[in-house]
Amino acid sequence: MPTERVKRKLSAIFSADVKGYSRLMGEDEAATVQTITAYRETMTQLIQKYRGRVVDSPGDNVLAEFASVVDATECAVKIQEGLKIRNTELPENRRMQFRIGINLGDVIEDGERIYGDGVNITARLEGLAEPGGICISGTAYDQVKNKISIGYEFLGKHAVKNIKEPVRVYRALMESDPEAEIATEEKMAFPLPEKPSIAVLPFTNMSGDSEQEYFSDGITEDLITDLSKISGLFVIARNSVFTYKDRPVKVQQVSKDLGVRYVLEGSVRKAGERVRITAQLVDAASGGHIWADRYDKNLGDIFALQDEVTQKIVTVLAVKLGDEEYRRIAQKDTDNLLAYDYFLRGLEFYNRFTKKANTQARLMFNKAIELDPQYATAYVKVGWTHLVEWFSGWSQDPRSLDRAFELVTKATSLDDSAEGSRCLLGNIYLWKKQHDKALALFDEPGDVNPNYAEVFTELGTFLNFSGRPEEAIELIEKAIRLDPLYPYNLFNLGHAYFLTRQYEEALTALERTLDAMPKFFPTKAYLAATYFELGREEEARAETLEFLKKSPGTTLEVWLARLPYKNQSDLDRILDALSKAGMK
Repeated sequence: MPTERVKRKLSAIFSADVKGYSRLMGEDEAATVQTITAYRETMTQLIQKYRGRVVDSPGDNVLAEFASVVDATECAVKIQEGLKIRNTELPENRRMQFRIGINLGDVIEDGERIYGDGVNITARLEGLAEPGGICISGTAYDQVKNKISIGYEFLGKHAVKNIKEPVRVYRALMESDPEAEIATEEKMAFPLPEKPSIAVLPFTNMSGDSEQEYFSDGITEDLITDLSKISGLFVIARNSVFTYKDRPVKVQQVSKDLGVRYVLEGSVRKAGERVRITAQLVDAASGGHIWADRYDKNLGDIFALQDEVTQKIVTVLAVKLGDEEYRRIAQKDTDNLLAYDYFLRGLEFYNRFTKKANTQARLMFNKAIELDPQYATAYVKVGWTHLVEWFSGWSQDPRSLDRAFELVTKATSLDDSAEGSRCLLGNIYLWKKQHDKALALFDEPGDVNPNYAEVFTELGTFLNFSGRPEEAIELIEKAIRLDPLYPYNLFNLGHAYFLTRQYEEALTALERTLDAMPKFFPTKAYLAATYFELGREEEARAETLEFLKKSPGTTLEVWLARLPYKNQSDLDRILDALSKAGMK
């Protein structure tokens, strides 16, 4: 006789049990039975309300099935919210907290019972859930991620007995209030761009070694750089996102601060020759995770891994790439892992912006060049260390600008599109007072990456000193939109307003700069000049006195020689105001 065919179906499976049930029974069996009976009735009513059915309820377990994963998840949330309230009526040691697992999977149907891998996976998810919490599988998450206004945290992939492939696991986030979970456009600091907009938070170093911090920061910067090359995305710059480093902040707050819809967060674990990266993309408008994954690779595959994460984000956000964009993203500055490692170490020092760290950064970048003499971006960064050293007064060597010029020339001979090369060369021309050469580097607007905030920042600076501050304001505002928390952009804006005689606007921008960057001494000088132009002479003198305390070697003669204004009238105006405010 032919074997009877097994009846299978696809179901949303719900499984719940009580954490610490044996302890509760051991302490007071009668009270425990009474409580679980009442709680089970509540759960059954809600399961039925959400179009599910209870399959079985032995001991402290409840097994149910639904036709819809959305119904199952919404039901689970309501159950946990209801039981949390009921638990407040009980002494703390008698409270009954359920763990719930939800899975979308194939089950074998036998009358009213269900069996199979789908049920086994759900039981495993239930065991991973926190008391009072919910864990869902990747298959369930794929169905509910954009349909229920709760958040999700990716917990990685977990093995399940007798299941060949590990299961993706997500924790449902239910605790915070709706205000914190959803970032509405009305509450954002800036209107949302028309393109998909994203901020990449600094990836957490999970290596257990603070010395590896440079590596996780470097991976973050590389992802920002790669995403910034995509014209179909709006990407917040590095300076702003790194203000959140080591701060406990919700992605919804980041979204509101920066005016973006999506936030990418993750972690990096580097151990020996292995690297693990986890990443998750959050839609701040719903609070839900729209994609999450974990990558375990050999360190030698780090560049391919970065490409994989970038490509996944592009796919999830439905952004189309042109052939040139594919080429730019795929192009890497070096294939020498040790050189790349030294380069990342150099970035960590460089971003500290101190004299000692700048010297250390140069050493690291030079080591990268020794290992890979074709590493164009490393030459650019060494050039920046010379420019920063000269600009900050850390070195009196008059050859600093010339050395920076030699390095950027070498970099562009290797790769004429090397990251940061045009901005470095433009600054060198500016401080040599070759204004037309600096501006000529950016004559073709189409060549400027729309996400490259640094270009708009520097070009605004060049225009200010070239006697074109009206044009500078528009570009600086673009820079501020891409890099909202970078205070130098505010200083640049204040400078432009001063030059266009919009003194009240200049005062606002410069005061905000001073709050964010109190050690940046040029702010106080321009603030003093602005106060003087507004007729607030007492405040102008007070700012000048404060400025001279911080920078006693600064005189009108030093400023006359250093400030690279193209128009003598602009220079005369700032020097006249500072002179009358007390600078000698």
